[in-house]
Amino acid sequence: MENHKELLREVFGESSDSEDLDPQNPIPSWEQIKEINGLWLCRGFLSPQHQSSVVSAVLNEGWFNEDSHNQAMRFGDLPAWAIELSSSIREAVFLEDHVSEPINSVTSNGGTKPCILPSNLLWREPLFDQLIVNLYHPGEGICAHVDLMRFEDGIGIVSLESSCVMHFTRVEEGGSDIVEHRENHPLTTKVPVLLTPGSLVIMSREARYLWKHEINRKPGLQMWEGQELMQDRRISITLRKLCQVD
Repeated sequence: MENHKELLREVFGESSDSEDLDPQNPIPSWEQIKEINGLWLCRGFLSPQHQSSVVSAVLNEGWFNEDSHNQAMRFGDLPAWAIELSSSIREAVFLEDHVSEPINSVTSNGGTKPCILPSNLLWREPLFDQLIVNLYHPGEGICAHVDLMRFEDGIGIVSLESSCVMHFTRVEEGGSDIVEHRENHPLTTKVPVLLTPGSLVIMSREARYLWKHEINRKPGLQMWEGQELMQDRRISITLRKLCQVD
């Protein structure tokens, strides 16, 4: 544990928040979604206390004071809490890729351990400069889509308050739905991913460009291991980096 703290100080400086390294808040555990290259899930990314703090910060922005408002977008200078969240993402990825098991370490099948984010993405400045916060009530979700090409590779999604299942579907080869979703696409295999409160999803490479993601919270469609999930209000925080214009 002390070695982890020392490494964080060396890389991120004395300002690095060591809360996640407290013995009562163990280092978050990452899971590679095997079916999709570049898709990673970190279930314990935010502690319950940190979740409450972020939810309070989001609601204090006043974006959702009116019932008709359910989305807020910010570009460039992000709120302080979002910058802190970005720093926490960078630290969590760094610890997994470079501390828990050294990058390029040999796996049991003789291959090399894949990294969550390539170095050119992890160390870009800023890591993220665009923010979308969505507030979903029970039954509300988002249709299948791939994020717009105006954003770089490497996208983070933090899920708060209510669990849900996000489904991933591969984009048709040669199709034009990299950006737009069309209803007449034939059914293809969906990969379900359970997002619990405080979890983090990282999408890069194929997961970012070649797979659509969606959340359908209509009654009877939020199933996990044979059980329907209880639905409540859910807040989703998406962090992205705008492409540089030459």
